[in-house]
Amino acid sequence: MNEIRVVTRDKWLVERKELLEQEKQFTRARDRLAEYRRDLPWVKLEKEYIFDSENGEQSLLDLFADNSQLIVYHFMFSPDWEAGCVSCSFWADNFNGTDQHLNARDISLAVVARAPMSKLVPFKKRLGWTFNFVSSGSNTFNQDFEVNFGPDHKPEDKVTYNYRTTTFPIDDAPGISVFTKNDDGTIYHTYSTYSRGLDNLNGTYHYIDLTPKGRNEDKEPGTMSWVRHHDNYS
Repeated sequence: MNEIRVVTRDKWLVERKELLEQEKQFTRARDRLAEYRRDLPWVKLEKEYIFDSENGEQSLLDLFADNSQLIVYHFMFSPDWEAGCVSCSFWADNFNGTDQHLNARDISLAVVARAPMSKLVPFKKRLGWTFNFVSSGSNTFNQDFEVNFGPDHKPEDKVTYNYRTTTFPIDDAPGISVFTKNDDGTIYHTYSTYSRGLDNLNGTYHYIDLTPKGRNEDKEPGTMSWVRHHDNYS
């Protein structure tokens, strides 16, 4: 945290207006970045994926429902875990209530994890989530989109994550992938983001960033070590 300075309202306004100019520059840069993102080429999917859901089996095409665009959050919940990733749950808490707004712009949202539905359903109920939460435990979807590193993965193994070669301490990693479909049902992959690229999709973090203390994680044992499942805060 920066050193606290207490000034008059007039002096505060001078600095606030200077910051406003920087904020405007950032907004314009973000708009340009979004345009570059939309201009990325598409990759046709050659593989079919079948997921387990609360309504039985669903294909990737089914996850689109009546929309032509699909956002998938790759949720870290390995089959042998008893609960989903705390950090992914922090992100997922931002998803409730978004469906109707997304649907109005021809977009569906689905959350995909490798754990079986016998674990996903009670976990979803426990945290009060309403979005479509499906299991990829019977397919290679998360592995193909580089958020799962295979059954023989070890922490020291070199893997591809966030478009670079690195190591990852556990078998699963977070990410978001975007897809679109044609009228004939052909599906295309248009975008994926990982790691800090996910920050833009967490509204709570953006509110935290507005405050004087900000994320205030410097003295934590690790980044985000303060985060809990929302029903576990004392």
